Amino acid sequence: MVDAVTQSILVVGGGMSGITAAIEAAEAGHEVYLVEKNPYLGGRVAQFHQYFPKLCPPYCGLELNFRRIKNNGKVHFLTMAEVESVSGRRGAWDVKIRMNPRYVDEKCTACGKCSEACRMEIDNPFNYGMDKIKAIYLPHEMAFPQRYVMAPALARSPEGHKVKAACPYGAINLEMSDKTVDLQVGAIVWATGWSPYDATKLDTLGFGTYRNVITNVMMERLAAGNGPTKGKIVRPSDGLEPQTVAFVQCAGSRDENHLAFCSSVCCMASMKQATYVREQYPDAKIYIFFIDIRAMDRLETFYAKLKEDGNIKFFKGKVARIEEDRATKNLTLRVEDTTAGTLNEIGADLVILATGMQPNTSLSPVPAFAPRDDHGFIASMEAAPGFVAAGCARTPAGVSESVQDGTAAALKAIQSVVRR
Repeated sequence: MVDAVTQSILVVGGGMSGITAAIEAAEAGHEVYLVEKNPYLGGRVAQFHQYFPKLCPPYCGLELNFRRIKNNGKVHFLTMAEVESVSGRRGAWDVKIRMNPRYVDEKCTACGKCSEACRMEIDNPFNYGMDKIKAIYLPHEMAFPQRYVMAPALARSPEGHKVKAACPYGAINLEMSDKTVDLQVGAIVWATGWSPYDATKLDTLGFGTYRNVITNVMMERLAAGNGPTKGKIVRPSDGLEPQTVAFVQCAGSRDENHLAFCSSVCCMASMKQATYVREQYPDAKIYIFFIDIRAMDRLETFYAKLKEDGNIKFFKGKVARIEEDRATKNLTLRVEDTTAGTLNEIGADLVILATGMQPNTSLSPVPAFAPRDDHGFIASMEAAPGFVAAGCARTPAGVSESVQDGTAAALKAIQSVVRR
């Protein structure tokens, strides 16, 4: 029996699993509150250049989902919002949500006049800090909601008033501050996603010290047409075209000192990114250093195709150290060939570290009643009656798996509030 005070559903996290859960629950007739800490929906998928298995840009799929949200009055989304506390029980969860100030309200038409008047610049979070943007900005060209956001530093500065005056619609409010929203919901879907593992902790691989060592998520932005180089894959240090590119698998993964588990998608991500390089530089030499390759079922065909490319070498061995020539910024990878049992030094112009998925449930608090496993993932789909985990909050997953998991989570949440 469920004594449901309300049949509304809270979804925490606006990535693919969260968006899917929210839409499916709303289209089944439930009021849904979708909470996302970023100023836009779409999660990390919005930052991809292409994704498996279709190798197409993510905006097409995201736009369809955004249209479903806009056309359904039962989806209420809150961006720049974070859950502070959860208490209660199935059918009657009490949730406190902190709304962080955007300094731009719903009157914004994304005309860009505010940005034209702004001189202050900040690191671009959407491009992982690889370029600069104005301190009042549209997060990306297909951002949903299509509304600007102002950096707190600008709001607190004298320049903020000049930018406010440039808005023809009166959409800028420099007096915005944190506020708390209280909700009571019948069920909760926890879909807080993942973060790339902090590669600065891999002190022998040079990330953060050598500019031409980047991570796989940064590589997605380099290849994207709306990225920091307008889609041109070049070396960050000097803008030169790389002739030799190295992908280092399991950078921090399957390592008891870092992430002890396999994120399952990194091998395919690197192979996908190898095609980005090949499309731009047909003669470039590409190395993929691996422990073993995870390419299951239909994806094995993609792996087999890449192995036929004479300029792509799959090198079985773990990279122990990366060093830089200070004059040229070229890199040398020290690696053991575990098949031949030999030590090798291999040069590269650009190195991409395949860092793993760290669940955000291991980095930020989750309700204490939701048990986590040894790796920080929520230990089961229904962690408590009426509290359902989805996507990468529960297990490493790709885009298609996250969508499937979001649908399953929506069904679980609905069952928890309607069952008698």
